[in-house]
Amino acid sequence: MLVQERSGPKPLSRLSPPSSPRPPNRRIGKSLDFSAWASENAYKIVAVCVLAATVAALFFLRNAGDTAALLCFEKTQSAASAAGRRIPYPQISWSSVPPIRPLGPSAASPYASFRSERWIVVSVSSPPTDELRALARIKGWQLLAVGNSRTPADWALKGAVFLSLEQQAQLGFRSVDFLPYASYVRKTVGYLFAIQHGAKIIFDADDRAEVIAADLAKHFDIDLVGEATAKKHPILLQYSHADPNRTVVNPYVHFGQRSVWPRGLPLDRVGDVAHEEFYTEIFSGRQFIQQGLSNGLPDVDAVFYFTRKSSGMESFDIRFDEDAPKVAMPQGMMVPVNSFNTIFHSQAFWGLMLPVSISSMASDVIRGYWAQRILWEIGGFVAVYPPTIYRLDKAQASPFSEEKDLHVNVGRLINFLVSWRSNKQTLFERILHLSYAMAEEGFWTEKDVEFTAAWLQDLLAVGYQQPRLMSLELDRPRATIGHGDKQEFIPKKLPSVHLGVEETGMVNYEIGNLIRWRKHFGNVVLIMHCSGPVDRTALEWRLLYGRIFKTVIILSEQSNAELAVEHAQLVQAYKYLPKVFDRFTGAEGFLFLQDDVILNYWNLLLADKTKLWITNKVTDSWITVPIEGNKQEWFVNQGNMVKKVVSSFPVHFQVSYKESISEDKLIFCSSELFYVPGRFVSDFSDLVGIVGDLGIHHKIAVPMFFQAMDSPQNFDSDALARTVYRTKLSANDSLATIYTAQAPAVFPLKVQNEVDFIKLIRIMAVGDPLLMELV
Repeated sequence: MLVQERSGPKPLSRLSPPSSPRPPNRRIGKSLDFSAWASENAYKIVAVCVLAATVAALFFLRNAGDTAALLCFEKTQSAASAAGRRIPYPQISWSSVPPIRPLGPSAASPYASFRSERWIVVSVSSPPTDELRALARIKGWQLLAVGNSRTPADWALKGAVFLSLEQQAQLGFRSVDFLPYASYVRKTVGYLFAIQHGAKIIFDADDRAEVIAADLAKHFDIDLVGEATAKKHPILLQYSHADPNRTVVNPYVHFGQRSVWPRGLPLDRVGDVAHEEFYTEIFSGRQFIQQGLSNGLPDVDAVFYFTRKSSGMESFDIRFDEDAPKVAMPQGMMVPVNSFNTIFHSQAFWGLMLPVSISSMASDVIRGYWAQRILWEIGGFVAVYPPTIYRLDKAQASPFSEEKDLHVNVGRLINFLVSWRSNKQTLFERILHLSYAMAEEGFWTEKDVEFTAAWLQDLLAVGYQQPRLMSLELDRPRATIGHGDKQEFIPKKLPSVHLGVEETGMVNYEIGNLIRWRKHFGNVVLIMHCSGPVDRTALEWRLLYGRIFKTVIILSEQSNAELAVEHAQLVQAYKYLPKVFDRFTGAEGFLFLQDDVILNYWNLLLADKTKLWITNKVTDSWITVPIEGNKQEWFVNQGNMVKKVVSSFPVHFQVSYKESISEDKLIFCSSELFYVPGRFVSDFSDLVGIVGDLGIHHKIAVPMFFQAMDSPQNFDSDALARTVYRTKLSANDSLATIYTAQAPAVFPLKVQNEVDFIKLIRIMAVGDPLLMELV
């Protein structure tokens, strides 16, 4: 969702180098014979041709609209350059950074002696708005407007400090050289200016934000120390840390909007709509970053913005619960933080840096997660507050393509940040260390490592004192949460929008169903093998099934690190499963699914999760094949390998298998769908080890394993017995004619791209109406 002016060219240097003088030994009178000239300059001609061809290719890709191809090209180039060398680690003499003094009147600056403790910083690209005029009138706060290349030259507003591009260039900050000219990230200059001029608290704001009741102190905790704070805000609710695997939350649920989610929330967490079972409490005073909510148009992503409007002319007017208590994040848990409704106290001023090497749509979100991680190093935390501003919906949403990288990478980033550790001796050294580690992991580039170094030096140069480090709570044993420590709060169910229609009691019923499904399968891992193009479907599968299952592991013939797609050959996919088992030792079970089978999870609530499930009652899927006299060489070879493996089975596997089937037969099962409960995971892994390097096919090995692990009469055969399984399709068959919401699963249905996914979601919505939120 476009929240501010977020597009612009890459930064240019402020001064162009002088043109080079003509070399004194140039021979003006040299012969102009073309063949001789061409011979002498052949390497130059080749270089120019290659450059021209490259430019033409880039021009074609950009203008043809193939952003995926262009992105691939750019990433390939970046990866190629990165592979050749290691990113240099900045060397900084922290104790010898020279100070930067405020500019005096000689530099045409009227603000040299001006100081204020409370600042509001905005980026401006258009003439002053009514909302800006209101911000300028808030008592006790100084408005600072930061211009860019699109700001009118005559921009002025009474009561506001305005920094034009020319004035920014004169301030002497190292950071300026890294900033793009036409982007809101130039607010970085404003942050430094405010700190230099006495800031103790900064409200990071949007020029379209109207502060409710024109009083920031009414909504946020402005004074974190002193008697007044102790009396007014002694205790905060805090999300429970009982589940160490829960690393990110949707705060909108707490404030009454279960079907709305903030920009930057991993899409596989959109389905987490249940209210908290309980909260804990924490003393107020260290919520150095305070995220407010916005009524009207909240901070939402393009997925939400495009799917919730019934017409392009309609405006959102979403409201949050103003009476809900503020809520804090424990260490190990994060929340999306934006750049248009956020309070930063001086202890967190280092966290204001907006990265420059990533999309402007991702810059403030990535900053927010980065800052939260560093905040733990000084014992601070983020707290989310009830609605503090109202934003009128008159923005245009950004295309999903501009946010896709954010959606793909943000989950991986959160996991990385939670696991990251540093033994550096000072806060600024740890900040630089983390920025460097994030560049090595590909979350941003070397440019942001250099930018971080410049930013930290600028902070020191304007007199900022870095906070002291504290021991990390994550590395200490967590106290047991007793009954007396648990606090309850049940959020209101406020009116929202559901695909352009106001939610009713029916939607609340549907949310209740989703909660039941999530509770039933929330500790089951889904392992999905994709034969289709994962670059067009992996994100969609996670979005569909991630709402229900503990996590979704995507396997494919072609791995894709950016999409977290792991390599596994389908013909022997079973051999990869023990690796997944080992990563989720606490899981209740594992469900394997191929992408040509659609799972109707709502029909599996009665299935026994302690038993094995497979399609042994589906006639066309589970077939007994004779080995003796079989004229198909493939079955004969597979049968011989099965005999060899069975003969080496330990007694319990061998007895179970031979009681299920005679030695002259074997079971051929399509094995697109099966479930292994936790109590059989070690048996399955042992059987994979016994098979070893033998080339037993997935469709032979899986039914063999099942019969070895347990007798078929002990399977929960009814779980998948009503699966729709079509082996022959007519020319008239389609998605709509094959699919039914009444079966536990449907085969075959192929999803090759986003268009197919949308069609699938629309027909699956018969069983799960909330799926329509995804398209």
